[in-house]
Amino acid sequence: MSDRQVRPAILAVMILIAPGASLAQAKKGGSPERNLPSNITQLTGFGERASWSPDGNRIAFMGKSFGDAFEIDLKSRLTHLLTGHFLHKGFLRVQYLPNGDFFLIGARTFEDVRTTRARGQEMWIMKADAKTPPAPLNQKISEGVAISRTRMKIAWANGHGQYPEQFKEKESALYTADIEYKDGVPTLVNKKEVLRSPGPECYLEAQDFRNDDTELIYSCYREHPQGIKADVMGLKLETGNVTAYRKIDGEYNEPEGISPDGQWTLVESSRDQGPDRQSDRYIDIWKLRLEPESSDFVRLTRWGDYEGYKASNPVVSPDGKRIAFQSARNDEPAGVGHGIFLLDMKK
Repeated sequence: MSDRQVRPAILAVMILIAPGASLAQAKKGGSPERNLPSNITQLTGFGERASWSPDGNRIAFMGKSFGDAFEIDLKSRLTHLLTGHFLHKGFLRVQYLPNGDFFLIGARTFEDVRTTRARGQEMWIMKADAKTPPAPLNQKISEGVAISRTRMKIAWANGHGQYPEQFKEKESALYTADIEYKDGVPTLVNKKEVLRSPGPECYLEAQDFRNDDTELIYSCYREHPQGIKADVMGLKLETGNVTAYRKIDGEYNEPEGISPDGQWTLVESSRDQGPDRQSDRYIDIWKLRLEPESSDFVRLTRWGDYEGYKASNPVVSPDGKRIAFQSARNDEPAGVGHGIFLLDMKK
């Protein structure tokens, strides 16, 4: 084939690439876990869904989906079990509240993985000393929770799966509320619906508060001919105004942990994975400056350079200097992890 024939062929391939997606590089053999860059260290050999303590000295994480919660001290590197002293049906997430107590997401009963995750997850609060079983908030939840860094304020989503009598199929809504302790018992107060989406153009999930809790960053999951995509969105809680921070038609961009100053967020992104890999199965961690239709987007991990791997569920330390994330496999469900890793932002 002559040069004149090659150039049009290359151009034709580039035109077919989904907007925002780059040509994928040839995948490496081996494992990213065994080929770490200088700014990444392995913290645990198991676990998923890390969460930073308010003082930045500890990380809570799940041992596995529908399993137990653990906590690791970052100085001693000692790990201890948080939820092993009482019977439960398995938890999916553990996070810290600003007062040091633990916020857990888990179900009262277990049917099967898919049904229980979609319909049965509830909110629970466990005291910081983890000596007594968690108390229920008597509120179901769809996927994750946003927790204020400074107030006992949370945000979450619900949809038809949790409350079929309140929602149509594919419809969802975002809520905010405060957690108060009455005679030592945690309860939800000031519950408010702040955004409702009829779907299927946007199924909602709360992610993080920013700007002194006046804005809620959330994921918008939308149906697409090439599979589910995700966008980084923001909701001004006082006005109801919505901002698109990253919304690319053929790209998967799910916001995760946010910086302490709220200026940027981490994103699970399929960008650079190739036109046929624009989904949550093929993601790495990126850093997005929170500006309308932001193009300030920097890749932080290269797990996707290795066949079969992805990096996911990143969270930012309270001082903004480190990121905890998990190693994952692209043939397993979202949230499943194989160890917690630390990325030093200063290196």
